Parts: sequence; structure tokens; C-alpha cells
Amino acid sequence: MNKLVRITPADMVAVALTPLKAGETVDYGAGSVTPTEDITMGHKVALRDIAAGEKVIKYGFPIGVATQDIPLGSHVHTHNLHTGLSGALEYEYHPTHPQLPAREAATFMGWPRRLGRPGIRNELWIIPTVGCVNDNAKALEKLTQKLVGGAVEGVHAFTHPYGCSQMGGDQENTRQALANLVTHPNAGGVLLLGLGCENSGVSEIMKRVGDHDPERLRTLICQDVEDELEAGMALIEELAERMRKDARRECLASELVVGLKCGGSDGLSGITANPTIGVFSDLLGSMGGTTILTEVPEMFGAETILMDRCADEALFEKTVHLINDFKGYFESYHMPVYENPSPGNKAGGITTLEDKALGCTQKSGSGPVKGVLKYAEKVENPGLNLLSAPGNDLVASTGLALSGAQLVLFSTGRGTPFGCPVPTVKIASNSPLAQKKHNWIDFDAGRLLSGMTLDQLGAELMALVLSVAGGQPTRNEANGFHDLAIFKQGVTL
Repeated sequence: MNKLVRITPADMVAVALTPLKAGETVDYGAGSVTPTEDITMGHKVALRDIAAGEKVIKYGFPIGVATQDIPLGSHVHTHNLHTGLSGALEYEYHPTHPQLPAREAATFMGWPRRLGRPGIRNELWIIPTVGCVNDNAKALEKLTQKLVGGAVEGVHAFTHPYGCSQMGGDQENTRQALANLVTHPNAGGVLLLGLGCENSGVSEIMKRVGDHDPERLRTLICQDVEDELEAGMALIEELAERMRKDARRECLASELVVGLKCGGSDGLSGITANPTIGVFSDLLGSMGGTTILTEVPEMFGAETILMDRCADEALFEKTVHLINDFKGYFESYHMPVYENPSPGNKAGGITTLEDKALGCTQKSGSGPVKGVLKYAEKVENPGLNLLSAPGNDLVASTGLALSGAQLVLFSTGRGTPFGCPVPTVKIASNSPLAQKKHNWIDFDAGRLLSGMTLDQLGAELMALVLSVAGGQPTRNEANGFHDLAIFKQGVTL
């Protein structure tokens, strides 16, 4: 196993694949370096003398500016490297016109829907319109577990604190988010549960639901009935009886929408797990399928790579607005735009937001950007799409589900147990994490460091996705972890 990797020939730093000792001469392919201090796995070592004020190159791009002279062999991290990013920028379109070869679509056993894409789960969802009925929804979820079995693969209540005391665009986001859940393909049946006096009540949500299968939807306003649990149970039993007639059928992978997300990243995420997801994204795109990349703040510093891959100038302009509007969102609250990476990221070897972003965008593969989505906007264009959502793990993963992702691929170097409303496949950047937290992790991309190739890992990940789409439970599902987090963007009354 190699101990050190230089990602591109232009890089001034290399990344430790195992802990390195001071004075230990280590080869990195094009040369060797002797660290002057101990280097933790995932952290960077200087491959040459770097002058104070000089841009430091990794992934072939600047990841920040040296704040002091950095001698050859030194540890390069927060003590001597700082972000070089600034506020809103002007961009020029330099299209690279990437293309993916067409491939015959693989198949999976999914749940066909009368309208839209097939589901990969046939679950019954209880969706509160307002936080005031969260406990009612959870009580119904508990009471209806006896219905799970056969074609009814689960009953889940997706509680949240919103639906009232919101204003303007913030309230509209909540309404559209809930409406999108109502028509999500993984929901074989939905009970939309309202209180009766809230701003975002059942009637408001239904205005935004659009075309839907009425056989799979029931609504209940708790204030209108004497016993909401009894009434809710009766409606859920109706839905479950309808769902028992459903059956899995062979479906084309071109009908899959897969969200791409990372969290708890480390210095290996951009070397192993995220490039593996990128290979998968290209594979699915070449079959006519769809992937969605999100967490806009973690595109800062790598955005021009995505912009130049836009299929046309209109998409380029949308991407410019995606980036600069999100910077404006931070600035509107008088918050620093570049308050990133997290403490865990830094402990894992990520130093600046550019460092994080260049690794993060590896998940997008090499294909063209075919769509740019607002928050809670449903995806339409096959291929790679960009979605406006923050970096927060659960909020961003929920956003992917709201845009139509039937499952989410989530890479991590530190580990995380959560699940969003759809199956959430956890991909470890390093094998020690995969071995230690096998109850959280579904896929070990750290095997790249022990002899497997990216193509092999990408093909294996594709096979796993097809199996999950066909019913294989993810770790978060086996653990019973299903959560919803709507993006809060305004004041609370």
C-alpha cells in the first residue's frame, strides 16, 4: 500500500494515506519527501518550499494562500494555510463540452407508479402540515406498524417544526417541500395530516401537489374530527389495503434519480469515496439516468469547474446565480461566507473551503451539467443536475429527496448514522471507518488504497445501488433511521 499520494502533477502537496513519522522518507511516485514532523492520515505534506503569500496547489487548483514560509516536508494545514476566497464574483463561460458515452441501461426491480418515475420503496408516509400535529403523526406511526409486511414496506411519519409562523419565501418553501413529499415515488400511500388553523394547511399544500394518483392519497384535518387517531387509522388502513395490490416490476436504471452528498469528510474523501461516486454518476448518466449534486457552500472554490461543464450558456448563467445568490444568503444575515470546514473536517485533514470543495465536487464525475434546480424544485433533465441547498447533512439530503431522488449516496470520512426520507447509502472514504462502524457504513471506498481501481469500485457501487433500488435495505433503514429537515430561510413569527 502506498503511504502518500500526489493527486495531480501540478500539486505542491501530497496527502498521507497512513500516518507518517518525522524523518521517514516516503515515495509519492514522481519523487520522495521526508516529513519534518509527524503527519496524520489524510493530512498534507509540502513537496517543495512554499513562500508566504504563494497559492498552494492541490487537485491541480489553488486551495488557499500560505500565511508563512512552508519548508519542504512540513505539515500544511490551518496553522500555515488560509482560504483565498472572497465574496460574489464575476465569471466567464469557458465550455469544455464534456460528453458521456451512451450505455445500455441496467435494470432494477422497482415499484411502477401510474404517474412519474417508479419508486424503490413502497412505503406509507404520514406527512404533518404543521409541527402542532407532530405527536399525532408519531402516534399514528406507532399504531400502524402492525400493517407493515408484504407490499407495505414501512410506515414513517416525517415530522418537522414548520407550517405556521412563517412568512414569504420561507413559508412557500415549506409548502412546496411538503407537496413534493406527497408525490414522491417511494411513497405508495400518503396521509397528509393537518391541524386546521395553520398557515400551510391541507388546502394550501394540495394547491401545490399538482398531478397525483388520488388512490394513494388521503387527507385529515384533526380539528374536524372527534378522534383523530381513530380517523387516521381508518384512512391509513385504506391506503395499506390499496398498496397490498402493488408488486415490484423490472424497471430501467434510466428512471433512477440519485442524490450525491458528503458529510463528516476527511482528507481522503476527495481521493477515494467522492471519485468513486463520480464514476457512478458518469455510469448512471451514460444510461440515461439522473444524479443531483448539492451543498452549494461546498462548491465555493470549485465552482468554475462545474460552470465550464454546463451544457449551454443559459445553464452557466443559472450556475453563476446559484453560487452568488447563496453567498448573498450568508451576507444577508451578516454571516461569514467561508465559515467552513468544520472541526471534524479539519481534524481529518481538510484545511480550507477550497480544499473541501475540490474534493466535494469529485462526486459529480466528468459529465455535463444538464440542469440547475432551485430548492424544492423537481428534477426534469436526465444527467447531472445542481441543486440549491446548504451543506448541512440532513437539510441537504432532504433537499435531494424533495427534488425527486429515490436514494442518496452519502460519502463520509468520519462516519454518521442518519437517514433522510429516502434510503441513504453511506460510503466510507477509509477502510478503518468501514470496519469500525459497519453498522453505519454500506460501502468501503477505502479499498482504492489497497489495490482496487476507481472503475472497479464505481461498477461495484452501481451494483449496490441497483440492489438497494430493488429492495436491499441500507444501514440507516436497518437501524430504523428516517428523518426530515426542511431548509429554514426566514424569521419565525
